[in-house]
Amino acid sequence: MELSLNEKRLLKALEQVKSGDPDTLAARVGASRDQVVQYAMLLSDRGLARVEKTADITYTLTAEGTLYAREGLPERQLLARVEGRVPMAELTKHPLSRIGIGQMRKKGWITIRDGVVERTGKDAPGPDELALRDLSLGGEGVRELIKRGLANEEESVSYRIAITPAGEQAAGEGLDLSEEVGTLSREQILSGQWKDLRLRRYSLGTLPKKVYPGKIHPYQRILDEMRQILLEMGFAEIYGGLAQSSFWNFDALFQPQDHPAREMQDTFFLKETVPVPPGFERVRDMHVHGGTTSSTGWGGGWSAEKAEQCVLRTHTTSLSIQHLVSHPEPPVKVFCIGRVYRRESIDSTHLAEFEQLEGIVMDKDVTFRHLLGFLKEFYGRMGFEGVRFRPGYFPYTEPSVEPEVYVDGLGWVEMGGAGIFREEVRAPWGVRYPVLAWGLGVSRVAMLRLGLKDLRLLYRTDIDLVRETPSWHPASPPGPGGE
Repeated sequence: MELSLNEKRLLKALEQVKSGDPDTLAARVGASRDQVVQYAMLLSDRGLARVEKTADITYTLTAEGTLYAREGLPERQLLARVEGRVPMAELTKHPLSRIGIGQMRKKGWITIRDGVVERTGKDAPGPDELALRDLSLGGEGVRELIKRGLANEEESVSYRIAITPAGEQAAGEGLDLSEEVGTLSREQILSGQWKDLRLRRYSLGTLPKKVYPGKIHPYQRILDEMRQILLEMGFAEIYGGLAQSSFWNFDALFQPQDHPAREMQDTFFLKETVPVPPGFERVRDMHVHGGTTSSTGWGGGWSAEKAEQCVLRTHTTSLSIQHLVSHPEPPVKVFCIGRVYRRESIDSTHLAEFEQLEGIVMDKDVTFRHLLGFLKEFYGRMGFEGVRFRPGYFPYTEPSVEPEVYVDGLGWVEMGGAGIFREEVRAPWGVRYPVLAWGLGVSRVAMLRLGLKDLRLLYRTDIDLVRETPSWHPASPPGPGGE
């Protein structure tokens, strides 16, 4: 049986003392406590030693718990102020009311009817109060204190290491404690001295400890990859605030004021308002009767107050139209990758906040074919070979399409929307040339690339996801020097 030098030293020490704790044995072996436990485990696997592990649980009060142990839990202190019928408004003035009222109701100590608080008479000390006086009681009471942050649980582990009969026999047969060499120096190799050295044995079947390099989150890497692709295609990046006025988020994009997307179930409205910008009359007229264009508009009325209300942006197109207004002359070729917000029921495929990739191109001779070409080139560089387009409808583009990519095992997957800005969007700002526009789902691309079935995984602080996801994913085209 081949033993390492460290195992032999520990076995020799055990032969002398028969059993001991790691600290005592560490002094004899000349190693740390943790190293002794490691060597003992190896000897235990060989049947030469026995390792007994004991775990002890101790409880201690936090600073807040110590205060309540002296003065009583908040609900007990607050209950002392409930004599007869007490108005709720009066009770909430107490500093401990935020905690105490909820706990008293939870424990059934009080009832609240028509804004009046009364005792129920069922206020005997519970397990948590008893445990607060004596933590050694443990059980449900201590668990409740820990849950409330009033106590801490600490586990201490102790070991007892003893030699087995097989270990005594191996030690009795003699142990060679001569030094072993684990790493050869250059001089030892050149001089041939290595031939006379006792080399430490290594097991090729034992995997080394994993070393995790620092890596960027896989979702952030995909965002950076998208950004780099568009920059290489000649686009410039634009930025903007998360809160936008309804004017820029909806009205300037010829989205009617009674559109379902403006309802509370789809949009996060804010209490702040922003005055409509100069020139809003042209947008108003476009909505009401089509302005100076051949359009008939949406008809009906148009409210400046409704346009002034702020929202959490529902799309990044609000940034595109503002950039276009400040740059009405060609060429314009910009994109934005940003977070948007919509009232969604959160599940594996929907979130209330997510990223969107927005882009516009405005120039004298751009056409619908250029739009399809841009999108096909972008998705091709993202690793999707099959790209097709289906007719779509959006209030601010005509014609409109929905790009789809082909994914093995899933078929065709819709990725967003695109089209050419309608005249009703361009005309109020004097933009004379065609504007190609698109808004694409970023998280959907990430889910397909990373093989995820739950969208929420992209936003969780899961270190394993970062560690286990390759820096280069086979679904994406190789970078420079890739194979």
